[in-house]
Amino acid sequence: MNNWFNKNGIHLAIIAFFVVITFAYFSPVLQGKAPAQSDVIQSQAMQKEIMDFKEKDGKAPLWTNQMFGGMPAYQIWVPYAYNGATYGIALITKALPNPTGTVLLLLLGAYFLFIVLKVNPWLAAVGAIAFTFTMYNFVLIASGHSSKALAIGFFAPIIASILLTLRGRYWYGASLTALFLALEIRTNHVQMTYYLMLAIFIFVIVEFYQAFKNKTLPALFKSFGFLAFSVAIAIMINASLLWSTAEYAKETNRGKSNLTATETPAEKGSGMSKEYAYQWSQGVGESFTFLIPDLYGGASGIDKLVKPEGNMYKAVAEVTGGDPTQTAQAIQQLGGQLNMQQYWGEKPFTQGGYYFGAIICFLFVFGLFVVRSRLKWWILATTVLFILLSFGRHFPLVSDLFFDYFPLYNKFRAVESILAVVGLMVPMLAILAIKEIQDGNIEQKILIKKLTWSAAITGGFALLVAIVPTLFFSFKASNHMQIVQALTQTLQNNASIAQKIANGLVEDRIAIGRADALRSFFFVVIGFGIVWAFITKKLNTQLALGLLALAVLVDMWQIDRRYLNNQNFEYKKTASDFFKPRDVDNFIMADKDPNFRVYDASINTFSDASTSNFHKTVGGYHAAKLKRFDELIQHQFTKSVNQDVLDMLNTKYIITQDQQNGSYKMQRNPTAAGNAWFVQSVQFAKNADEEMKAISSFDAKKEAIVDERYKNLIDTKRLGTGQEGFIKLTSYNPDHLTYEYSTAKDAIAVFSEIYYDKGWKMYVDGVEKPYFRADYVLRAAQLEAGNHKLEFIFHPTSYYTGEKISLAGSILLLAGLGFGFYSEEKKKKKAVKA
Repeated sequence: MNNWFNKNGIHLAIIAFFVVITFAYFSPVLQGKAPAQSDVIQSQAMQKEIMDFKEKDGKAPLWTNQMFGGMPAYQIWVPYAYNGATYGIALITKALPNPTGTVLLLLLGAYFLFIVLKVNPWLAAVGAIAFTFTMYNFVLIASGHSSKALAIGFFAPIIASILLTLRGRYWYGASLTALFLALEIRTNHVQMTYYLMLAIFIFVIVEFYQAFKNKTLPALFKSFGFLAFSVAIAIMINASLLWSTAEYAKETNRGKSNLTATETPAEKGSGMSKEYAYQWSQGVGESFTFLIPDLYGGASGIDKLVKPEGNMYKAVAEVTGGDPTQTAQAIQQLGGQLNMQQYWGEKPFTQGGYYFGAIICFLFVFGLFVVRSRLKWWILATTVLFILLSFGRHFPLVSDLFFDYFPLYNKFRAVESILAVVGLMVPMLAILAIKEIQDGNIEQKILIKKLTWSAAITGGFALLVAIVPTLFFSFKASNHMQIVQALTQTLQNNASIAQKIANGLVEDRIAIGRADALRSFFFVVIGFGIVWAFITKKLNTQLALGLLALAVLVDMWQIDRRYLNNQNFEYKKTASDFFKPRDVDNFIMADKDPNFRVYDASINTFSDASTSNFHKTVGGYHAAKLKRFDELIQHQFTKSVNQDVLDMLNTKYIITQDQQNGSYKMQRNPTAAGNAWFVQSVQFAKNADEEMKAISSFDAKKEAIVDERYKNLIDTKRLGTGQEGFIKLTSYNPDHLTYEYSTAKDAIAVFSEIYYDKGWKMYVDGVEKPYFRADYVLRAAQLEAGNHKLEFIFHPTSYYTGEKISLAGSILLLAGLGFGFYSEEKKKKKAVKA
């Protein structure tokens, strides 16, 4: 045991150091606080019905009617109990206070990668700190993108495990690859996983070229065989997740449009429109924030503009008479109404950028000069390609090529997110550069020369920006002139004061950029000094690496605190703490009807889940809503609200807000169609366009609009008038609805439930019967005469069969890990004996 501690003491010390800095940064968690994450609160509101039934029945439903009329719960909350990776994720996220588990994963995963790269442990710690404290990771945590940050945390250990496999440690490396890849997939952030796989694809190309060149293809193919096994196991473990998600994705707003005569670009073709996907494109000039953090003003907002010493503040104060409260309010109004904010890039808004660290950027350039490992070419190729792809609409030559032709690429929005991978590539090359110094394979004179050039390039650029900021950057948004014109009109055509305020804003932005440019210059100088002293042996290895770690940590820590600090933390709250029921909500919740919908016109109802915390709503908030419902929103609710559509969705209550006094009003909708009803007639439509047009004006209670493809499920000769009987909902569960009906003749029943044929089955007296889609988004069926019990049960094969496959995969993973560690120990013992 003592021997084990002696061998691993340095690793334990570094892990302890990681724990200390993590809890030091997130010290409020020791008081029981957690980050105030808006997206997390929205998620809790989305999950309300699911969690209520989970608590009531002990089983979470796979469908929820809480948002958008109804949708699968796959992308909201599903247990996946037979997926072994579920418990691994829970261990990371639940065992330690949020977000310390995620940050420790980032640190330990990166440390593992650098150790696999045969880097000195203290240098590996520097690399782990550089990657973990990359600003984007902390911006994600602050904004509540927890699954995204978690997915990024598995990037490094997956790459490390692949490298182990390629080095001939087949079972050990392959089993670890399967483990970390399974966990990566289980985070359920497909976009981040996709970007990682794209980077690994480039890595495979580089490795194949090198193996072909060195005539070592047989060994490479053997490694690939083991890695293929790893991928298969990881997919098996996540079978239910992947299968159900893939099945659902085709039916969402990321799938193919049902309409041909579309009105918006977002409805064309398969996947997202370029306009939508490219909204958050990294500006070409904005990429210099890798080196100079707030060069483009930082996050959207006015926080840095409401200081009395600011130029814009002084100019606005001339209008407000110098009153501090009125001046601050005026700047806030200008920021909200005219977008006169500190951020001046081309994104609609941003919560922060991609600062990689001045020292790390300097060492990355140094690495381009000195690193001899073939990994450099993979890192460089990936970095360059991913930066070009992040430009999106600003560099369509590359982006459009991938968007139009590369599989699945057009399924993702916010293309700038691909820079999360670059956030790992940059510190990797930076650390490999220091490793080259340690290896001693390059003459000291050459190292000093290339180090000086690297400092001159990065530090020189930062210094130039600090001295002459407008040489490269305008510090004006592309619509600056339009803003000035709008401001002039607001100020009753006082052009001079409008121009003065606008100039003050630009001057403030320049001051922000100049301060950070000077800051980056000093950190480059510090980094240069430490590395120069290390090369010239003025400092020993431990002291040099210790100082480098400290400098990198201080650099990143200071910037991260701008975006995630103690003010972001508060005592843990739930959605119920944030979304307090209004009088109208309490009134509606008193209704004993188990299943009806609410339309809340007092909020931006189709991008806000707050009302979903209390009611089943027509609106909600989700990035992957059903395509047909999304089209319904675009065509029936965007220009004006279609009362007929509200009726067919059984919208029993409508909430509005008085614009004069801000009070909320509730209106009962007397024409709501109910849970189910018999119609008198059926009108057939040739396609989705005719369907959409038909429901623009119709009586949902009397007629059903049905696509011609379902004609074979309707026998018009046997139909009655629909007035010979009744149908009513007798039992409600989100994924199990029970009805009773009685009719003297066959009748067409329409249900105010969203149509989704990938799991919903209809049973009449226990016998499965066919149903079809009506009124564009609802379910309908021809029901035989008599008195019967009807059930709709959501039992998707993709989930239930997928869970069995997941269980088998989880067992195989445990066996693989056991054998992998056994074979590794066996090799070590043989090496000791030899």
